[in-house]
Amino acid sequence: METIAAVAETLRVPAPVDLAAIVVGALTGGLLAAREGFAVSGVLLLAVSGGLGGGLIRDVLLAQGPPVALTNPAYLPTVAITAMVTFYFSGWLSRLTALLVGLDAVTLGFFTVIGAQKAQLVGLSSAAVVFVGTATAVGGALIRDVLLAQRAEIVQPGPYNAVAALLGATALTILSGPLGMDPIPVAALVIVLVAALRVLSVWRGWEAPVALDLPLRARSRLGRVRGARPPGRRTKLRRRDRT
Repeated sequence: METIAAVAETLRVPAPVDLAAIVVGALTGGLLAAREGFAVSGVLLLAVSGGLGGGLIRDVLLAQGPPVALTNPAYLPTVAITAMVTFYFSGWLSRLTALLVGLDAVTLGFFTVIGAQKAQLVGLSSAAVVFVGTATAVGGALIRDVLLAQRAEIVQPGPYNAVAALLGATALTILSGPLGMDPIPVAALVIVLVAALRVLSVWRGWEAPVALDLPLRARSRLGRVRGARPPGRRTKLRRRDRT
């Protein structure tokens, strides 16, 4: 028990950093609601889903008591203040698109690390750690899209979101598991990795891969190769076949 407590203390995210991640998530949800022309209740609801949705999903999956979003007295007021700021200053905030993209990318990395490390602390398997870390990172966006009655962004081709979180959670599991690296350097490395993948995918136009029909692609390539052969060579092959 003493070892677990020591590890938990080492992995604890500073309160200002934790609140900053929640604020950025709430800003993203609140701005989307403001652009859609939602009422104040809609802005508040999407701000809550963006800032606290991933943590709520994580805590429900881990079943370690009431969600932190309900037990921490600072979380809900912080989200409510952020929602009011987006409600009254959405036009000004929308001009900070580049800054918000960068902050959103860093937040994605923080949520990935927080979710994965909390799953490690309760002794889950490596696969479960990756799943919880990814779900924590993208859970808020998933709830937001459900509330908007639209296809979830994480399942559509586009800039890396769930893919970045999945790769980050996998890296964290490997580095802090089989390789046994210290949790703080691993957390910093994973945050940088996830944020960089997210920003680069937006900047360079990278899209998450979609499903492939490998047999169909192989037949298509084979057909193109056959069609590209010189006519004389095909004639010679036919003559040889006849003889």
